[in-house]
Amino acid sequence: MRLATIDLGSNTVRFLAVEAPAAPTWRVIDQDQTVTRLVEGLTHRGVLGEGPMARTQRAVEAYVERSRRARVEAVRIVATSAVRQATNGADFAMAIGRATGYAVDIVSGQEEARLTLRGIAAGLGLPTGTVVAFDIGGGSTEYILAVDGVLRVAVSLSLGVVPLAEQWPGAGPLEEGQFQTMCAGIRDRLEAELPAAIRLARPATLIGTAGTATTLAALDLGLIRYDASRVQGHVLGRGALNASLARLARLTVEERGALPCLEPGRADLIIPGTAIVMATLDCLGLEAMQVSDWGIREGIIADMLEGAS
Repeated sequence: MRLATIDLGSNTVRFLAVEAPAAPTWRVIDQDQTVTRLVEGLTHRGVLGEGPMARTQRAVEAYVERSRRARVEAVRIVATSAVRQATNGADFAMAIGRATGYAVDIVSGQEEARLTLRGIAAGLGLPTGTVVAFDIGGGSTEYILAVDGVLRVAVSLSLGVVPLAEQWPGAGPLEEGQFQTMCAGIRDRLEAELPAAIRLARPATLIGTAGTATTLAALDLGLIRYDASRVQGHVLGRGALNASLARLARLTVEERGALPCLEPGRADLIIPGTAIVMATLDCLGLEAMQVSDWGIREGIIADMLEGAS
């Protein structure tokens, strides 16, 4: 059986096609991602812009065509925070459905968190005891509390790297104190908005997934080309995070975009993403996080396989 998913995220459209001769295992036959920044300007306008929608629809249509060429039997398209928050999100999802022939499933924040945890568990497994996982996205960040592998609490906060980058613009090196001010604002939000069950959990393990976490891992590893097998499970301590931050803070956005494994579309987002990571460590009283290359895409595939069995 061949399956594919398209994760229509707020900043990035991610594509994964697999062959699964025997569930629950699978083999990747095609995967890709495109930064389209769908959430661009949403905070100010309340609607998805024409340019971001056009970029995103082109990416989705291209991935649907790749699915067809790969002779995929089932495709699931999932849209997350940007589409569910925008007043024209449902209309945009319907337009993509008409263009591709596949309905777009606009998932809730809770469902997004569940799928993310399922993907992390499929790739890394979940240790016994208390674990917090988080997924930093373009328009939101999901936090998930699991105990002995079972999801207990999940929340989706409207805390995304694109709105933060719009709030803290800057094409050059960081001004002195700018990062600390950004972090302090994020910590205040986490203290106010995270459920007490997560905020006071004091987990043994914190797992980060999605673009910020995997990019920081690739930078710390010094990768010239992205290698998922090395990123998967990599541990980032405060020392490594501070070293990467110091390096990134000295660079312009253009110089960051030229770094290996840091795509230009993420160059102005990596500093706000790092601020969310550091604020999360502070809030939870932790010194390190583990990185998962697997996330919502793999969680969707696991769900599709379960439904097909």
